[in-house]
This record gives sequence, structure tokens and C-alpha cells, in this order.
Amino acid sequence: MKCNICPRKCNVNRTKNVGFCSAKDKMVVSKIMLHHWEEPIISGNETDTGSGAIFFAGCNLKCLYCQNYNISNSCIGREISTLDLVDIFKDFESKDALNINLVTPTHFTEQIIEALKTYKPHIPIVWNSSGFENASEIAKLKDLVDIYLVDLKYMDKELAKELSFASNYPDVATKCILEMKKNQPKDIIENGIMKKGVIVRHLVLPNCVENSFQCFDWIKCNLGENQLISVMSQYVPCYKAKDNNKVYRKLHKIEYKRVLAHIKKLGLNNGFFQEMESADKCYTPDFSKYED
Repeated sequence: MKCNICPRKCNVNRTKNVGFCSAKDKMVVSKIMLHHWEEPIISGNETDTGSGAIFFAGCNLKCLYCQNYNISNSCIGREISTLDLVDIFKDFESKDALNINLVTPTHFTEQIIEALKTYKPHIPIVWNSSGFENASEIAKLKDLVDIYLVDLKYMDKELAKELSFASNYPDVATKCILEMKKNQPKDIIENGIMKKGVIVRHLVLPNCVENSFQCFDWIKCNLGENQLISVMSQYVPCYKAKDNNKVYRKLHKIEYKRVLAHIKKLGLNNGFFQEMESADKCYTPDFSKYED
């Protein structure tokens, strides 16, 4: 069967070859861990157990600046079956994880759906993705996924092409996010922890302030001023970033301040705003170990 599950439309037989995502048809997990570095309503506070994160190997976007490049550009990790994934779900439940956090799941959507139909955990399922997904695939996740933690990286098509080889990213991601909102139209937060809903993330990139303005303009116009957002200043040049004349350096404070000022002007006050000190590689998980 030829794979066209994502907007790349590789049309390759993943039982024999890899797609743009670097993955064959078998799920590969690079790391499982109780994660404490997501948004507070996802990972909780210092006394909470954390989010049960499952980092899938491979990625269908391949950003030049990817902080997880060592697992996104190859399928390094442990090959697992659907039933293995169910066992990971159950293990996180036994550890009282706040949720199960599926990180970079897009290229394994079909296998994950099979696992969730086999066993639906009693804790929320988080779909933690780049937003570069077919809306038709997101529609299949209705009643299976509780929380969408999704990026809106670009509204500038040329920037999306230059940095992520995806000039169609703005059109694809906006349709994807709107489908996620159909699946989970209402945010439900209990005792400071999210149970259902959508959080739209945006990483502010150096020399790309206008792109950030456009992303938040879209959010305000299409999702409303009460949309939960997560504004990230954690950018650190990784992978091939040093060779690009836009993203070769860290974000300047004045750039981040300009973006925050624009967000305030739009009235988007419902969300999370990182401090500049978060731009540190220490917050990137150690992928040399499968399990923490």
C-alpha cells in the first residue's frame, strides 16, 4: 500500500522503503519518559508526576533547526507493535502520569489509532505535533485524542519552504488546526491540569518577527482571543541552523518583546509565555537513553 498519510504524499510502499519521514511502516520509539518541561497544564508542577511522553522516531517536516534532529532525521530507537504501545500506555497509567503525550506522531497515525481502539487509556491522550498533517487524518482522531498540542510554525510560505521544505505548510497547518478545534471545541481544565482542548504553540525564530505577527493574526481572526496559546522563546541553533542566514543565532530580546507586544495588542492573553532563559539545550531530552 502506498503511503499518502501526510501532506508530503510520498506515495511509497513503507513496508519496503522509507518516506520523507524516514520511517517504514513499523512504529519506532526513541524515548519514553515522564516529562516535566511541557506547558504547566500538560506536565503539572514540580510535585506532579509529569506527562507520559512517547517520542516517535522520524518526522515529516525536517526543519533545518530541529532540536531533536538526531531522532527526527532517522528512525533510531526501538521498533514496537500496536500491543507494545498499549503496554506503554498502561505502564504510564500505573505510574500516575497526568496524560499520555504522543510526540511527533503524524507518520504513525494509523498504527496509533489501532492502538487507541484496542485500549483507550483512562488518562488524556495528547497529540503533540508540528501541524503538518492532513485534516482528513485529524478527523479520524475524534473521540480518541483528548488534547491537541499543535504548532503553528509559519504563515510565510517562502520561510516554510526555506526552513522546513514545505511551502504549503501555512495552508495545511491552518486546516489541520481548525479540524482539531472541531474534534475538541471546548477546553476543560481541572485543578490546573488540562483534560480536553487545543493549545496552539508558536516558536519565535530569529529574524522572523513578521512571520510570528502573521501567525498570531491568524489565530485571533480564526480561533478568537480566548484561544489557548503557547509562545516559545526557547530557540537554540541546532542541526543545520548555523548554515542559514536567518536562524543561525539565538533570538534577541527585542525580537521577542516585539512579538509579545503584538500579541498583547491583539488581546491574546490566554496562554503561556516563556522566559528568555528557556533557550538552553539542557531542556532537550537525552535521546541516548531509551527510557528515563
